[in-house]
Amino acid sequence: MSQRPFKTLGIQQIAIGGPSKEKLKTLWVDMLGLEVTGNFVSERENVDEDICAMGAGAFKVEVDLMQPLDPEKKPAVHTTPLNHVGVWIDDLPKAVEWLSAQGVRFAPGGIRRGAAGFDITFLHPKGNEEFPIGGEGVLIELVQAPPEVVDAFARLAAG
Repeated sequence: MSQRPFKTLGIQQIAIGGPSKEKLKTLWVDMLGLEVTGNFVSERENVDEDICAMGAGAFKVEVDLMQPLDPEKKPAVHTTPLNHVGVWIDDLPKAVEWLSAQGVRFAPGGIRRGAAGFDITFLHPKGNEEFPIGGEGVLIELVQAPPEVVDAFARLAAG
């Protein structure tokens, strides 16, 4: 295995799905005090999500509260309560190239702009014959960290 040409910096987001994002907001916004910072709706992804935040600056973690636009359609964002975990990556194209070469399976769609405006891609929850390494049941989003996040994590690591 060649040396990894990228760094996984930290948690960028968690995405929580349910039949009603209002119930999710009661807990995460009203009870736990997260701030709603945006909304994302996509017919293609069958999702209506409120984007919330905890923490600040480069260490802010996004918490997406998601409900399906149509509960009968796929993807069914509400059927897995912890829908996915997103992690900051310092060099997303290098990460995808290297991980693919190691046998990691990616979900369809490639690198694209995500709801929060960063480039993203997803590791498939399950491996297959061609790409045997998957998320072992967990969908994992790789998120290109902007320069200020890369710098903040480098400063934190330097102590």
